[in-house]
Amino acid sequence: MDVLRLLVFLSVLASGNTASKVLELSDRFLELRGDSTWLIMFYAPWCGHCKKLEPIWNHVAHALYGTDIRVGRVDCTRFTAVATEFVIKGFPTIMYVKGETRHIYKGDRVKEDIVGYAIRMAAPPVQHVQSYRHLKDVIDKGDLFFLYVGNQEGDLWDSYKALADEYRPLNYFYDIESGCLEEHMKLQYSPAVMVFKDSMYFFYPVPDENELVENKSLINITLSDWVNHERFPTFTKVTHGNLHQLWKINKYLAITVVKESKIGRITTDEDAFKDMVESVIRNNREKYHIHFQFGWTGTPDLANSIAMERLPLPSLLVVNSTTMHHHLPEDPPQHLTPAAIEMFLDSIISETAPTYGGDSWPIRIYRAYYNARTSLEDMWQGNPVLTSVLFGLPLGFLSLICYSIWCSDILDADEEEEDQHEKKE
Repeated sequence: MDVLRLLVFLSVLASGNTASKVLELSDRFLELRGDSTWLIMFYAPWCGHCKKLEPIWNHVAHALYGTDIRVGRVDCTRFTAVATEFVIKGFPTIMYVKGETRHIYKGDRVKEDIVGYAIRMAAPPVQHVQSYRHLKDVIDKGDLFFLYVGNQEGDLWDSYKALADEYRPLNYFYDIESGCLEEHMKLQYSPAVMVFKDSMYFFYPVPDENELVENKSLINITLSDWVNHERFPTFTKVTHGNLHQLWKINKYLAITVVKESKIGRITTDEDAFKDMVESVIRNNREKYHIHFQFGWTGTPDLANSIAMERLPLPSLLVVNSTTMHHHLPEDPPQHLTPAAIEMFLDSIISETAPTYGGDSWPIRIYRAYYNARTSLEDMWQGNPVLTSVLFGLPLGFLSLICYSIWCSDILDADEEEEDQHEKKE
């Protein structure tokens, strides 16, 4: 503890800001960190993304102040030994560190997600719930979580514990004794696994005993698939931070595309379209849940990159997460009705809907070209002068180099002709 206090004191002196809860770390961190729990941002002063994250990081530090989690940051341009020790390859990098445990955060850079990640990583993979009242407190937080009900023994518990350790950076996992729930809800099985989301709860369908006799690993396989399918809300927000996880659930990803302003507002027409799609989903959950993961995005560029075209707003885009083929309704968005959306989703299930895109090499090359072109167009629209300088100067130098290489023979030939002409005279 004395070593930790010394490290905190040195960090405050280095930062010169006693009001900030973020600890400025140096190379001495490698000697003094011990077995304490840390959440660290590795940054570079010139990095624009790091500057954007800085105020959020301060809020994260305030939210975790008073817990056992220390929040710090390291300037990797000054303290290269720390960057080398933790194998930092890009900025900013957010890492959870405790003893020999190191884990890089890969989610969205927003306060709530980062704080939740740190709390889950610092807690046991499976957190024990003491009573039904305690469970109500967990439910009231509104987070999606999994719950094991029963004695901590057997194949189901072993599989659940292993999955909790795998998905701990992403989701909460709890356990409770069956006696705490029997008075308040009817259990389909004992032991049982449940998921709480969207103000509802659902049970993991335990395989039949005869099936378990034939395949002893069936619980591990089916529970893993079920947890993977259920680990997102029914209508989740799709972002660059969670898209790579959504690809892993092996379902169609149905994305409602709208444009969200910097303060989180959506136009009335787009919001009404989003609500209509969500109502169709919730009214037909049993029909579509096994096939689709539904969500919405307020970042049209994300959906445009998948479709490789500028989609009208609002839009409905459905992507096969396995093959990367995508589907679009044939009707314009303004003509879509709940019945038309159902027909569109049914046609995807029956494999009769028109298919676009894919993951072949020609498609990958075209997608890379499309992303580069749209990025350049956005840069030009945002700041044409800076874009001209960034691309004009290199192109100008390249043109001079090419001219000097390709035209050198012509210039030499002209000089030789002049010399010969002078000799004849």
